[in-house]
Amino acid sequence: MPPIPGSGLAKGLAVTLRTMTRKSHTAQYPDAQPELPPRTRGVIGLFEENCTVCMLCARECPDWCIYIDSHKETIPAAAPGGRERSRNVLDRFAIDFALCMYCGICIEVCPFDALFWSPEFEYAETDIRELTHERDKLREWMWTVPEPPALDPGAEEPKEIAAARKAAEKLAAAQAAAGAGAAPAAGTAPTTGTAPAAGTGGPAAPGAPPAPPAPGTDKPQPPAEGGTA
Repeated sequence: MPPIPGSGLAKGLAVTLRTMTRKSHTAQYPDAQPELPPRTRGVIGLFEENCTVCMLCARECPDWCIYIDSHKETIPAAAPGGRERSRNVLDRFAIDFALCMYCGICIEVCPFDALFWSPEFEYAETDIRELTHERDKLREWMWTVPEPPALDPGAEEPKEIAAARKAAEKLAAAQAAAGAGAAPAAGTAPTTGTAPAAGTGGPAAPGAPPAPPAPGTDKPQPPAEGGTA
């Protein structure tokens, strides 16, 4: 059946009328901040302590907008006779957000979780040359990164967390055993009462016979407390 002439216009006017009768909700930005989705791609935050200067993020970036400088530092041997080691020390980590296309490849390829998405979006500049932000600014954005979602209750515990937990439990058990073994060695066990004098017995048990008479007397000694005559 062919469409009725003018039906499309009528449907469009109906949508317009319905919209006109609804109350508009305008967000008064910047007085009212928008509610962003949890996975908003705003800027990239840097967790500097995790960066090993492996250069994967800079090599994989399709826009070549990541600039990294570093130098090598020698670490002395941990034990006598050991050999010295060298490590990379980060000197500069900058991202040119005038070139960045927010693809997130640098975050995905980072093997040490040093880069994260931050929902921060208010970083506009009047000069395009000031859109290259150094590591100090990237570190400030790191603290605006939301917490990761909770794990599935039925999920398997990560191997890293399980290994760390077992090591902590083993260390706590060793410390507790060492503390328990050192407590008795600090002194001798306390004793109660005094030992009976030589030639005399201790208190008789209940129901014991009376003690024999003392030398030079004919009267028997009274029974011990709790005994029977």
